Amino acid sequence: MALKKYRPLTPSQRFKLSPTFEEITTSKPEKSLMTSTKSTGGRNNTGKMTIRNVGGGHKKQFRIIDFKRDKFDIPGTVKSIEYDPNRTARIALVVYADGEKRYIIAPNGLKVGKKILSGKTATPDVGNAMPLSEVPLGTVIHNIELRPGQGAKMARSAGSYAQLTAREGKYAVLRMPSGELRMILINCLAVIGSVSNSEHNLEDHGKAGRRRWLGRRPRVRGVAMNPVDHPMGGGEGRASGGHPRSRKGIPAKGYKTRYPKKASNKHIIERRKK
Repeated sequence: MALKKYRPLTPSQRFKLSPTFEEITTSKPEKSLMTSTKSTGGRNNTGKMTIRNVGGGHKKQFRIIDFKRDKFDIPGTVKSIEYDPNRTARIALVVYADGEKRYIIAPNGLKVGKKILSGKTATPDVGNAMPLSEVPLGTVIHNIELRPGQGAKMARSAGSYAQLTAREGKYAVLRMPSGELRMILINCLAVIGSVSNSEHNLEDHGKAGRRRWLGRRPRVRGVAMNPVDHPMGGGEGRASGGHPRSRKGIPAKGYKTRYPKKASNKHIIERRKK
């Protein structure tokens, strides 16, 4: 994948960097794997705003993604690589030998026509889903289950991946995208390779309107508010705001918010790098 830079014919194009979409093979999604979604505008079922800075945006349909990869030992063929407006990664349409169609998260290097497989009989090839007990040490993986049969929960966004570093008894040791070393049961599934669209973090929207198309409304800084609205608000003149903290008063830098008695703490060998 590559990024496209524009001639600055307008002010917004001066800094704009957008993907070339050269890996996309079709613009027509599979209708049987789509469902309509309703825009919430950041409100819950009672109409109360629970998430700020959300609203508007272009209408889009949700693509049903197969995160479980539970069609074991049935080969599938990649028919197309598609754009998904609901996520940063690209998706791939897979047609299995029994005729069923499913969308999967497309890894880097996945091509149309490639055969993929899930289960213990799969080989460690890009796009194949395997239990961590069968993955060779040092392999780059993504779409990792936290619990067996739960479906992929980790390393799903564009360009992310984890690495299998060791196996100890019934656990596999993974280096997560954050740098954290973590133990996960070896019968959890993972997909070989890294997630596609790895240059997503280099994109530049160029103008505020393009963020509005994505449903992201303007965010007001805490120091620009009044004291009644934010702990960092108020002050005579242009005040820096004092100690950085959230709207609810929780310190924003260096303060640990993870529950110290959380059950999964015993599975974390080394914390993430700061």
